[in-house]
Amino acid sequence: MINLDVKNISKWFGTRKVFENISFSISSGQSLAVVGPNGSGKTTLLKLIIGLVVPTRGEVFFSANGRKLDFDEYRPVLSLVGPYLSLYGSLTAIENLQFISKVNGSKISELEIRNMLELVGLDGRGDDFVSAYSSGMQQRLKYAAALIKNPSILILDEPTSNLDDEGKKKIFDLINRYRPDSIIIIATNEKEEHSLADNTCQLG
Repeated sequence: MINLDVKNISKWFGTRKVFENISFSISSGQSLAVVGPNGSGKTTLLKLIIGLVVPTRGEVFFSANGRKLDFDEYRPVLSLVGPYLSLYGSLTAIENLQFISKVNGSKISELEIRNMLELVGLDGRGDDFVSAYSSGMQQRLKYAAALIKNPSILILDEPTSNLDDEGKKKIFDLINRYRPDSIIIIATNEKEEHSLADNTCQLG
């Protein structure tokens, strides 16, 4: 079991306060929705959790069996989906996933990749260049990229951005599949996405 502890973190950019004294704990099998108005710091909080941003005050750490984990220990089991992540338009969907898998240090067969593309609703489109994908198709591919390493920690920023109703249903089904065994944190302003989380962290 993996645990995440966020203890009294605050973040300032210069003289601008983003948020102050945020605390929560979450473990494998639990999920959290981070909510708040635009500009309240939802994305910043996610980046703090991942380790991409350093808090001004406070502490964020993952642990297992009472021992704090180094970044290199939890990175292989952590995946992020967000609108600011980029895919390679000059590569096909399959080539994108092969490259991402290689960077993660894992091996995945083309059959496994095609099965994952089918799960996210991109079956038959794996050999298409991503530059020809719609924004909704690219969002689905981001989920395929996040899930190919079977993460134990899933961080989702605006999880259904650019998705139609069919795409939302597929993503909801995938998230619910991972909920029993994973830490899932969702930054959202969409009320329907709150149902994917057990608890809420309110910002702003």
